[in-house]
Amino acid sequence: MLQLVKETVKKILGIGKKKPSNLIAISVEKLERRVALLEDGVLEEYSVERASDKNIVGGIFKGRVKNIENGLKAMFVDIGFDKNAFLHFWDALPAALDSGIEEISRVDGKRKAAKKPTVKDIPSIYPVGAEVIVQVTKGPIGTKGPRVTTNLSLAGRYLVLMPYSDQSGISRKIEDPKERERLRKILRELEIPEGMGVILRTVGEGQRSRFFVRDLSLLVEQWRSIEQKMKKLPAPACLFQEPDLIERTVRDFLTDEIDRVVCDDEESVKRMQDLVGQISKRSRSRIEWHQGQIPVFENYRVEKQIEDAYHRQVWLPCGGYIVIDETEALIAIDVNTGRNKGQGRDMDKTILQTNLEAAEAIARQLRLRNVGGLIICDFIDMKSRKDQQSVYDRMRDRLKRDKSKTHVLPISALGLMEMTRQRAQESISSTMFVPCPHCNGRGRVKSAESMSVELQRLLHSIMRKHRGEIHEYKVVIHPEVLQRLRTEDEDLLVDLERRYEARLTFRTDPQGSLEKFIVLDATTNQEMRG
Repeated sequence: MLQLVKETVKKILGIGKKKPSNLIAISVEKLERRVALLEDGVLEEYSVERASDKNIVGGIFKGRVKNIENGLKAMFVDIGFDKNAFLHFWDALPAALDSGIEEISRVDGKRKAAKKPTVKDIPSIYPVGAEVIVQVTKGPIGTKGPRVTTNLSLAGRYLVLMPYSDQSGISRKIEDPKERERLRKILRELEIPEGMGVILRTVGEGQRSRFFVRDLSLLVEQWRSIEQKMKKLPAPACLFQEPDLIERTVRDFLTDEIDRVVCDDEESVKRMQDLVGQISKRSRSRIEWHQGQIPVFENYRVEKQIEDAYHRQVWLPCGGYIVIDETEALIAIDVNTGRNKGQGRDMDKTILQTNLEAAEAIARQLRLRNVGGLIICDFIDMKSRKDQQSVYDRMRDRLKRDKSKTHVLPISALGLMEMTRQRAQESISSTMFVPCPHCNGRGRVKSAESMSVELQRLLHSIMRKHRGEIHEYKVVIHPEVLQRLRTEDEDLLVDLERRYEARLTFRTDPQGSLEKFIVLDATTNQEMRG
């Protein structure tokens, strides 16, 4: 009995709770580099970078204003790509601090009382032909060009340097009051160059002041190099480009929570160890070279999890499932109970369990697929407001680990949860897949009956137009449609030949699309149109 009480107390206090095992697996190939973050063997983050990719997000460019659209309150800037970059007037104003940052004043409290420009001033500040320094915030997606801002920032390991802003702050994701006070003191003591500001990143929690000093020194040195290029290079020109996937992984993911990094490329391992060694020599030992016979992603069961992540239907542990449909601007997610019948429990609990698991799965899938924009989640209807709040709280909690900015609203009266997720690049599925040549991306093709109707309609039109001129037609068609014509619709074709005094011959094309057919003049092999 005493042992049971002890275990209960430990459970309540969280004593003896096993820390999740976190591992980063990196696969380096000639054409592609992949990074997977695993938590207790479960895939939580996944990134892909190909040799052909041009990742310009985060890049700083010297551009030239090509035209101004006052109706859109925007200008288009030539930064050296096929499509001009889109710069909204609001993005051309000096940056206000993000809502996720707490501003920290300088020690002396001095600030220059300069008049701040407004949206109306932007066309006069940046007239057509003017040079402007911009940073890409969103890469080209679909038919749209990149989106840019004049509010520049350089991300380091623990700090983000803002060279054109004199505001500094701490991420609100650091919640401990004592830790925040300690970091405020460190931030005030940093020798930040005049006119610049810094943001202390979440990963800086618990770190010593010398790490911030070193990070700031590297970022300022990086900025001075960019300034030199600004003076020398004519517009349009690239002044700075974000590091590759390997280096970004070291910067953004290799935190104290990561137990091991396993990579199958010796050169990349050495590069990561050198990068980490600049910050923490102890962390070098966590980076390992995978030399086993089994590929690194197969060894840690990553390949199977990646494959499952891209299915339209994703199963939940309880037996329910979610269905994810991605459009150009909106992601629709439907939640279903599926095989989860509750096993004797009341239906409200079954629905709540399914919705809670769905909230976790949705947050994870958004990260894995790197989808963004407007997202609509259709949860199973819940009568209890308390249950609805539980699902909303679970979603908010799981979204905290997402590095992209998200905003989520409570479940509406229609059972829908609306949210947005920052979209800086194409989703992974958009880069890995192309629309099916047979269905044009719809995911469905017309039935053999539908194609039989369309073919007969076209034959009527062609035969009526060429009555008496052409007596034999050749039709190239998919085998499934021909099977339909030889069975259910044979009498209709015989009637068609009799009515127009013509003869039809058929040839199948098994490699062709079910939705395509060709009608030819059998004598000249010329394609006929209605």
